[in-house]
Amino acid sequence: MPARFRRSRVLIVGCGDVGLRVARLLVPRLRVLALTSQSSRIAPLRAAGVTPLLGNLDEARSLRRLAALGQRVLHLAPPAPLGKQDARTDRLQRALRLRQVPLALVYGSTTGVYGDCQGQWVSELRATSAQTERAQRRVDAERRVRHFGRATGVQARVLRIPGIYAPDREGGTPLARLQKALPVLVGEDDVYTNHIHADDLARACFLALWRGRAQGTYNVNDDGVRTMGDYMDAAAALYGLPAPPRLARDAIRTVLSPMQMSFLSESRRMDNRRMKRELGLVLRYPDVLDGLAAGLPLRIA
Repeated sequence: MPARFRRSRVLIVGCGDVGLRVARLLVPRLRVLALTSQSSRIAPLRAAGVTPLLGNLDEARSLRRLAALGQRVLHLAPPAPLGKQDARTDRLQRALRLRQVPLALVYGSTTGVYGDCQGQWVSELRATSAQTERAQRRVDAERRVRHFGRATGVQARVLRIPGIYAPDREGGTPLARLQKALPVLVGEDDVYTNHIHADDLARACFLALWRGRAQGTYNVNDDGVRTMGDYMDAAAALYGLPAPPRLARDAIRTVLSPMQMSFLSESRRMDNRRMKRELGLVLRYPDVLDGLAAGLPLRIA
């Protein structure tokens, strides 16, 4: 085997912001490869010490070169934007089967697969009840990942991820929304929201490549328990801005876009104890306000 392949290899599929954060954890230890469909991503990946591979999850033939390249695979690419099935995950797994399958496959899913839980606490034992096609595609991808693990012996794991934030992530804070004074729901109509700092998520992905049960599912979120309105009020105080206006659900529909409203249609409080117990993740930012505050300049009294 060529010398460049003798080190343990990790393949990242979908190497955006979170993927690059994972790569920074991996590069000092082993060889990291990343699939990208955009030639403009080649230079940034190389600068991060990652070997870029041009390929497209929508073109099966372009994925054949992935066979046996990654001993461990992190799949963070989203499904296609239409339909209820995730053909992209299917094409990826077909490519991984062409030669020796990887030791582990970690898939980044979403807490949206649970649907609206009316504010109840949600563990990984709760059945999925996806209410949007976007979330239904994720349920389909999860099913494919688990089947792949059972059929091949690969250590397959699913990470269910809520809202990702970080001050150094594009659109990664509520600052712009607060500056626009976009409204939030009144208390009686409000929904619980869940978060994870991008750096803590990257560390969870890193750990899941080696730890966790086969075909295991993990809620990857911080310890915070807040409604959306309370979160935005607290963030406004942190930034020194006015609290956002509060509107009833019927009234807020006339102000927010359908996409913005979709985040106000489901309410969950995520239980992360399995993540801590089985992946061994110690949160660097246990509360979203901790992570937001870490991005503010130091204030000297």
